[in-house]
Amino acid sequence: MIDMLNAREKRVSIQQELLQKYPTCVLLSATMNIPGPVKTNELLKKAFLTVIKELNPLFPPEKIAARKHRELKTGSEYYLVLDETPEKLKKKLIEIEETHVYGRLMDLDVVYLKDHLLCSVSRTELNHKPRTCFICNEEAKVCGRQRRHNVQEMQETITNLLRKEG
Repeated sequence: MIDMLNAREKRVSIQQELLQKYPTCVLLSATMNIPGPVKTNELLKKAFLTVIKELNPLFPPEKIAARKHRELKTGSEYYLVLDETPEKLKKKLIEIEETHVYGRLMDLDVVYLKDHLLCSVSRTELNHKPRTCFICNEEAKVCGRQRRHNVQEMQETITNLLRKEG
C-alpha cells in the first residue's frame, strides 16, 4: 500500500513536471487498473505494451512533444505529451478503453494545466457512461465500493483474459 501511494505521488510529480515544461500541451497518462497486491508480471507488461504500441500511431510525430515510460513493481506507466485538445484526446482514449481487448485493464487519463493546477477530463464530461466492471458489466465504481467481487476472482478474470489473448 505504501508503494502504491508513493508511486501515485511520483506520478503526479511527473505529470506536473512534464506539463510545466510543455504548458500548452496535454498529457496522456497511462497505467493499468489491476486489483490486489501483484501489479505487474510478464503478461501484464506485454498487455500494457500492446496497447501503447497501438496508441502511438494515432498521433503524428509533429504532435508529440515528449514521452516517458517507467516499469515499476507497482505497474507500468507511460506518459505522452501532445499538442492536442484535452477533449479530443479523451475521446480517442475512451474508444480504446471500450474497444481494445485490453482496454478495460487500462487507465488512460488526460491531464492538463489550468491556472497552474493539474486537471483531468472525465468520461462523463463527454457524455460517456462510467467504466464498467470487467466481471459483471455493472458500473465499476459501484462494484468496487460494494466489494461485489473478491480480489482472487478479479485476478482470475484478468489472468484468463491475458492468457486467452496473449
